[in-house]
Amino acid sequence: MTEQELEQQRARLWRIDGNAVRTVEDARAFLDAVGFCVTYPERSAPLIPSFIGAHIGSTAGLPDARHAFADPRAQQATELMVRLLRERSAFEMKFSGDSNLIISAASFPFFYAIVGDRTPKAPPRTKAQGAAVSELSASVFAALQKHGPLSKTQLQEHVGRESSQAALDRALGELWSILKITRVDYSPSGGASWDVLYRWAPEAVKEGINISLPEAISALVSKYLETVVAAEQEDVEQFLSHLTSRSKVRDAVNALLQARELSFVTIGTKTLIRMTPPPDQQRSRHHG
Repeated sequence: MTEQELEQQRARLWRIDGNAVRTVEDARAFLDAVGFCVTYPERSAPLIPSFIGAHIGSTAGLPDARHAFADPRAQQATELMVRLLRERSAFEMKFSGDSNLIISAASFPFFYAIVGDRTPKAPPRTKAQGAAVSELSASVFAALQKHGPLSKTQLQEHVGRESSQAALDRALGELWSILKITRVDYSPSGGASWDVLYRWAPEAVKEGINISLPEAISALVSKYLETVVAAEQEDVEQFLSHLTSRSKVRDAVNALLQARELSFVTIGTKTLIRMTPPPDQQRSRHHG
């Protein structure tokens, strides 16, 4: 495989070869094929497709998350994405910087297995209990559990009007990053609505709870390499370091290489890792 062939394969899979994602059926098919993508491209984000790129059908002139509000194409892409979220064909997760991860229904339980809670109905542990969330986050979770789905304005009425919008955003972000809650709807006038994840997607949560951590990491390493076609180990580690430790990712990559599910391929001057092609494809290349 040459560098050009690698770029062409990615472009086709990521729908940035002019074959834009315009309908909800297109969006569902794209997301099922790639497994996950970022909403908007980000310089610091790992090598990964973007939803806005697939919607526009190109990587030229894509807005980032901060400038998306002024781009009418981004509004159309958001409408498509919200339809996928509403019908639970997709799930959303806080990811890197300003960009969120959009995840297919099939891939989501593996993400839940890595960062989610094995006791999803239990309140999150607060910083006072030696865990990651603030007291306000615990109050937000309790309000959503009792009254959700709720918008931010409705949430403020339940957790106290004196809590600022910024503090509320931080609390929602904390709960979202550990998959205790999720955005379930969005409208330009009312903003986002949130609910506890176990009520919104009970089957996905149940499936995630039953997947072991090594199994989940291996599944996402494999899916990531399918999505990017081939990548350096650093790319794989960078993507999954948002979810788990790099040492666990390295262990998974090594185990998959030993099992020959992954293999090395030299493209240009780089040694990349990819999913091992099926034997019939390998034979046809040798004979070709």
